[in-house]
Amino acid sequence: MIDFKNLKKPYLIAEIGINHNASMQIAKKLIDAAFACNWDCAKFQKKNPDLSVPEHQKNEPKDTPWGHMTYLEYKHRMEFGKEEYDRLDIYCRAKPIDWTVSVWDLDSLEFIKQYEVPFLKIPSAHLTNHELLLGSCKTGLPIIVSTGMSTLEEIDSAVNLLEEHASQYVLMHCNSSYPANLKELNLNVIPMLKKRYNCVVGYSGHEFGLDSTTMAVAMGAQVIERHITLDHSMWGTDQSASIEPQGMDKLYKQIRAVSWQVGDGEKRVYDSELPIRKKLRGY
Repeated sequence: MIDFKNLKKPYLIAEIGINHNASMQIAKKLIDAAFACNWDCAKFQKKNPDLSVPEHQKNEPKDTPWGHMTYLEYKHRMEFGKEEYDRLDIYCRAKPIDWTVSVWDLDSLEFIKQYEVPFLKIPSAHLTNHELLLGSCKTGLPIIVSTGMSTLEEIDSAVNLLEEHASQYVLMHCNSSYPANLKELNLNVIPMLKKRYNCVVGYSGHEFGLDSTTMAVAMGAQVIERHITLDHSMWGTDQSASIEPQGMDKLYKQIRAVSWQVGDGEKRVYDSELPIRKKLRGY
């Protein structure tokens, strides 16, 4: 398990999601990229489409690289099962790199219990799903909850449950548009959430570019999540708002640098300043 209350540096989550396009080869390459760029965790999304896809969307037609099918058929086509997750578990442990999933329904929560993951993620879509929140808390694992498209009242309600039942929790500031409009990122919400709930706060970014994510760290985000891809031109709705390996490496270096620059807030005289102070003040 990750002790999010005592992080020494920002914890970086590479959200693979379904950008693997149901290919184990692509999934492994994305894990390789996360590991090579010094990110801490590779994350997937686990769903039972029969439960997680809204009824009004199940029979919608979908054109895919694998042919024309319903949206429900497409979602089943994109899911990894036990065989794939067994292989991913072995692959990540061999690196080593942490891995986990976002759970979208109670079936998926039961599924992931068979693996030793360091935390569970609740996506913004299910912040108001208190049954899923409570079930996740009962695992004893830390819970990370994204807060996109949510009101303060909805977040308050989720936090009340988390405070009572979670071993640890992290709130992720988030805008749920893909890609998110830079004018709607509202990063000032990060310190507001920290003050309102007195908890660890992170940032889940869906915007183009890297600078706003780096700024989120400067504003207090201790956990960072970004979708990753091998190539923006790959098929899939999340690919364009994801970052490629070279961007992952750049963002890691920017976050490391801004963490040094922000410091701990304790005013001190540094050793490098002593000769200047002596020269200008005489002591």
